[in-house]
Order: sequence, then C-alpha cells, then structure tokens
Amino acid sequence: MINAKPLVIVDKLKKYFPVTRGLVFQRAVGNVHAVDGLSFTIARGETLGLVGESGCGKTTAGRTILGLYPPTSGEVDIDGENLVTARGRKLLAIRRKAQIIFQDPYASLNPRWTINAIVSEPLRVHKLFATDKERSERVKELINLVGLSPRLINRFPHEFSGGQRQRIGIARALASDPLFIVCDEPISALDVSIQAQVVNLLEDLQDKFGLTYLFIAHDLSMVRHICDRVAVMYLGAIVETAERNELYENPLHPYTKALLTAVPIADPRKERARKRTILIGDVPSPINPPAGCRFHTRCPIAMEKCKVEIPDWREASPEHWVACHAV
Repeated sequence: MINAKPLVIVDKLKKYFPVTRGLVFQRAVGNVHAVDGLSFTIARGETLGLVGESGCGKTTAGRTILGLYPPTSGEVDIDGENLVTARGRKLLAIRRKAQIIFQDPYASLNPRWTINAIVSEPLRVHKLFATDKERSERVKELINLVGLSPRLINRFPHEFSGGQRQRIGIARALASDPLFIVCDEPISALDVSIQAQVVNLLEDLQDKFGLTYLFIAHDLSMVRHICDRVAVMYLGAIVETAERNELYENPLHPYTKALLTAVPIADPRKERARKRTILIGDVPSPINPPAGCRFHTRCPIAMEKCKVEIPDWREASPEHWVACHAV
C-alpha cells in the first residue's frame, strides 16, 4: 500500500554537460541542458513513470537522482537524507537505500566476473556479511528470488539469455536491501515475450518488499500497467504529471496528447478512425533550448505568449499538474 509521505523528493534538479572544442586546448562553447529544473516526489511504495521521446533526458535524470552524475544544481532527498551534500559514509549509506536496474543487460554486467561476484559486490561494498561463504549463500537466495537456479552462480554473463541477464541485474539491485530503485527502461532491450515476465517480477518484488520505483520507459502501454502516477518529460523538463488513468483518459498538454495518439490500438477499425496528432519539425537542440515554452516550436496550438513566457505549473484538477499556457 502506498504511503503518502514522500520517500524521494527531487527539487529543481539540473544536469548540464559542457560542450568543448579543440583537441589540445579545449574551450567551452556551451552546455547540453540534459535535465533542466525537474521537481517531483515519489511516495513510499509508489511507482512513478517517467516517459518521453528518446533523448529527452530520462536516463540522465535517473542517474543524476542516484548521484551517478553529479548534479549541476538542485536537491535530491532520499528517505530524509540529502544526496547532493552527503559525503563519505553518509553518501554510502544513502546509496545502499537507492539502486538502479540498467537498460542494457548485455552491457551492465562485467563479462569477466561470475554471477556470484557480480551480485555479491554490493554486499561486500556495504559490508553486509563477514565472510565469502555468507555472501554466496545470500547470492543464492537472491538468484532464486528472481526466478533463476542457485546452481548457476558460478557461471559467466555470456552463458545467459537477455532476460536471464536482466534478472541477474535485478538481483544485484536487491542485494543491498534498497528502499528505492530506478528502473531505467528495464525491458526495452528484451524480447516482447520476456518483457511481461520481467514486469511481473518487478511488481511481485514491490509487493513483497515494499519497494519504491522510478520507472523510466517509452512504452506507454506498459507504463499504464505498472505505474501509479506518470510524469511526461520533454527536452529536459516535465510538462505534465497525473495519476495514470487520469493522464491517459484526460491528457492536457499537447505533447502528452501527441505521445498517446502514437500508441497503436489493437482494433484496426478504431486505429483507422482515431485522429492522430502529428508533431511538425525536429526536437530542438538541448544546447540551445527555445525561449518560453520549450515545446512551442512543434506545438499545434502555440501562441505568441508561448514563445516568450515559461508556463507556470498549474493544478488543473486534483493531483493533475500541467505546464501549458493554453490549459
């Protein structure tokens, strides 16, 4: 059951990457505004979906929230602790509570390590067990928990399929008994037949351990299935957030409407009859994002006001927030 008290608080989070020129004497020529002012909360036991086009900054947001990328500015609180200002043992303690499941199960596992070594590494770093034998027993428990045979822990990643590797990645994320897990498109690299199994596993683990998820994805139908609330991201900023059914049934931002009309419908007659929202133009460069509303260069209902004024966050209905001048 979801607890109303936030476990994760993200406030005005920014992450800029410098752009340089020159091979020897490099000079800064600008910044990539990958994440530009994100603010949201995630309650204990809740799953927040973060959706948007490829390149909008979803993965960077997830990694910055965990401290894998140092933030340019802003605050991140996890279970009452400030991740941005924490150092040393305090930072290590926070990172024990917050883990990540990476998108690519082929790139996220060390090919030279056995599964035992991979999954036991968090146990060693956080000093959770005193001996190698105790750590190995815990690894067997975790591997069994994610649906694999404990007899496989001495094998290497190349001996497993993509779905099995992602299960190993999930076991590694669970090793430190976290409260919060960033799921960075955990099923996008998997076969369709395996995706539902992994999602069901994540839901079962959430029910069993009371986990809190930030679920990053571009598959909107899957997001509606697994998430409690959804935040829509465009060019480094969130433009709309609401409870999942409210967002899908009553989208307010033009970008959200365009995303939802791109989701295919299984019924051919309904698919042909519905009206699609086709966005014009390309996504602007994050090095030099547009003034005003960032979406105005592609928005079908843009006004002059949109070109110069950044829209304020407004609660259009209970718990349904949107940043749009036309709403």
